[in-house]
Amino acid sequence: MFNLENYHLKSSVFGDVLSSKELMYIREKMVRQEFKKGQVIFKEDSYSKGLYIVRKGKIKIYKTNPNGSDSIVYIYKKGDYFGYRPLLAEDPHPVSASAIDNVVVSYIPKDIFISLFNKSETFAKRLVLILSREFSVWINKMTVFTQYSVKERVALSLLILHHVYQKEDEKKVVISLNRDDFASFVGTAKESLVRNLRHFKDEKIISTQGSKIVILNLPALHSYS
Repeated sequence: MFNLENYHLKSSVFGDVLSSKELMYIREKMVRQEFKKGQVIFKEDSYSKGLYIVRKGKIKIYKTNPNGSDSIVYIYKKGDYFGYRPLLAEDPHPVSASAIDNVVVSYIPKDIFISLFNKSETFAKRLVLILSREFSVWINKMTVFTQYSVKERVALSLLILHHVYQKEDEKKVVISLNRDDFASFVGTAKESLVRNLRHFKDEKIISTQGSKIVILNLPALHSYS
């Protein structure tokens, strides 16, 4: 059975490890930013200017291959935060980020984030742990993930996306991702993705309507591991 913890981060609230004073300070410095569907938030090899907290929508993190195609490494959803690793390492972004749909983020400028990181030992330790876990997830997605067959990767991707699109107040999970992005997430050609999705649909494991997918049989997907 697939171990989803190897490929998916558990969401953690940014303010969980902050004192009330620190949280108030951050909230005063946050800047609301909006991005339209498809808009690039930052590009690979650019230098980070701050940290992003997703308030609405979903954001894809991807690398551009030598042939010009993109490989989606991860998808962030509401509550997730990202962009801090390059700030700490003083390195350029190793990936690009763009909006899958209309997105709203809270942006924390670099100087504010670094100041908080240096002042709060609890926050710094927590962030380093999350960073280590995130790195492992990305490595698994980009290396171990490719050792599976295409059908297995599609099954695992559906399980991961089921978690990404799951909402606490809704029992029915609707995965809404265009086929080009889905193929980039799986690491296969669009035609191959469509063929495998058709197989899962014929087996009554999923249902589809346009770009929307609903998983009908989670155990069946796990059986492909």
